Amino acid sequence: MARSWSQQLERWQAAGLIDDDTAERIRGWEARHLAPSAPSLRIPTLVAVSLGGVLLAAGVLLLVSTHWEALSPGQQYGLLLFLLLALHGLGAGLGTRLPALALALHGVGSVAFGAGLYLSGQIFHLEARWPFGLLLWALGAGLGWWLLRQWPQLALLAPAWLAGEWLLRCEEAAALQCRGEGVLPLAAGLLLTSLAYLGAASGPGPCAPTRRVLLWVGGLALPAAALFWQLTLLDRTTYGARLPGPVLALGWLGALMLPLLAAWSWRRQSVWHLAVAVGWILMGLALSPAGSWRMGWIQYPWWLVGGMLLVGWGVVEGRTERINFGAALVAITVLAFYVSNVMGNLERSASLVGLGVLFLGGGGALELWRRRLLASMRGRQQP
Repeated sequence: MARSWSQQLERWQAAGLIDDDTAERIRGWEARHLAPSAPSLRIPTLVAVSLGGVLLAAGVLLLVSTHWEALSPGQQYGLLLFLLLALHGLGAGLGTRLPALALALHGVGSVAFGAGLYLSGQIFHLEARWPFGLLLWALGAGLGWWLLRQWPQLALLAPAWLAGEWLLRCEEAAALQCRGEGVLPLAAGLLLTSLAYLGAASGPGPCAPTRRVLLWVGGLALPAAALFWQLTLLDRTTYGARLPGPVLALGWLGALMLPLLAAWSWRRQSVWHLAVAVGWILMGLALSPAGSWRMGWIQYPWWLVGGMLLVGWGVVEGRTERINFGAALVAITVLAFYVSNVMGNLERSASLVGLGVLFLGGGGALELWRRRLLASMRGRQQP
């Protein structure tokens, strides 16, 4: 019997929700019917398996690249097929005995499938749109997820091919130098998609494995997506040809609606949280100055509002990672405002003293505020 489940039963028994006889009958029934669970891996084993998977992928890449030019096209293609079959075959053979190693082998095989697609096009001199390779890679990952139900394949299902199609569309529209105008919809879509992935889990405590993968992908992508959005806002000056109006409208429609549709498919009752994020992004777009590499003063309160909204989202749904992300965004915004608008107007010693006070005092106050939010959230979750 799982320890956490047994502890919950003891809590219910201590609270008087069930009597002692009922608790004993539950334990007896579970002992007779509970299937034996696989032993959990220790942290050193997980680290070894993860590092081994990365080193295996790097070694295969180095081996293939070293001897690639010396092979004929048929040998090159045969080598690609052999590597894919060997990785997935070993993973299938070890699936029942060493699940973690099998997962690592299937993950490396899924990554190698994407590399094999582009190398196959190079071998046979195929002319195709490069985002189409990303689409085929995503379809292969989707098939792998359907067969294996493992997280590496689900993580590879991120819609990178849509971003590639948009960049290629900008290139075809002779808008290579139209950096801000062409990239703004892409940056907004990436930020909203990260938030949609982050919001896939609801309620306190552990979530389903599928939603946990989406949560991790969104959490890892959110800082980079937010930075990319801010840098794009700062580089909105248009050079050369402009994007056609229909193309730009189509890009914005996809950037705003596709993440909303994804969030609606995962959690229909909470899609309004992402709709608030859409409004926040559009407000930031309207408030940001064009053609300046310096943040306008209004953007700092705008980022503070974004951090507070993220914190509020976490408090409402009982998710600590959103509270932590929101608190970190508030801290980074305050620090950026001090460095860019205050520190340069002070003497060197005074600026360093102020920076130290900001780190000590502001960081301590922010941490106390974050802990109080977490404590109040846990208090509301108690029966």
